[in-house]
Amino acid sequence: MTVLLGVDTGGTYTDAVLLRDEEAVIASAKSLTTRHDLAIGVGNAVRAVLADAGVDPSEISMASLSTTLATNALVEGQGGRVGLIYIGFREKDLEAHGLSDALKGDPSIVLQGGHNHAGAEANPLDEAALRAFLETHKDTVSGFAVASQFATRNPAHELRAAQMVADMTGRPVSASHQLSAKLNGSKRALTALLNARLIGMIDRLIGRAEDTLLDLGIEAPLMVVRGDGALISSTQARLRPIETILSGPAASIV
Repeated sequence: MTVLLGVDTGGTYTDAVLLRDEEAVIASAKSLTTRHDLAIGVGNAVRAVLADAGVDPSEISMASLSTTLATNALVEGQGGRVGLIYIGFREKDLEAHGLSDALKGDPSIVLQGGHNHAGAEANPLDEAALRAFLETHKDTVSGFAVASQFATRNPAHELRAAQMVADMTGRPVSASHQLSAKLNGSKRALTALLNARLIGMIDRLIGRAEDTLLDLGIEAPLMVVRGDGALISSTQARLRPIETILSGPAASIV
């Protein structure tokens, strides 16, 4: 018998359910969502469902987590302070698709560089300017977002910029070509920016949830529900939290 645990943290309640062989519901329970620390509500709901089902925690082979955290954070304008590195574009391109509004005064730099539609380098990457930007802002932001012109055709400048961010700051970095296949640079930049904003809060939630499950004797791997209902590893969710937008509603449908 395969026992699966599903947990959903909603705005008011946190629900937990145990399934046998992916179909039969063994038991379900709920607890009040604790918004200051979602893992507390997760722990309370899981304890309740385990007690109701009489299931040994060691029998659980997989746990999944869905949450409205990312969705609520974007709607409410929450998230970490982020530095945007915009390569091969013009200053006025920051105004496109709500990018400047999303920045909300966070630091950004428009750099020489980027590629053309065929993937050939349009201009060399201005590493000196990037280095100065990183030195100035490395201690004032929680992460960085990188978007380069036609990076979906050639990501070399995004990869180089991301490496410089890692080497100089140690902060997490979101590269647009790894999050979206769109040619539209400003839309990719917006996706990378929002992803970078969410990394810290999703990382904290997953870490606390994993610790809570371990304390309850559940050693099964924790998966996270994506916005389309698919499951991704907790490692991937930490790197690409933007994919967990609408995770809660998706889990309800699935």
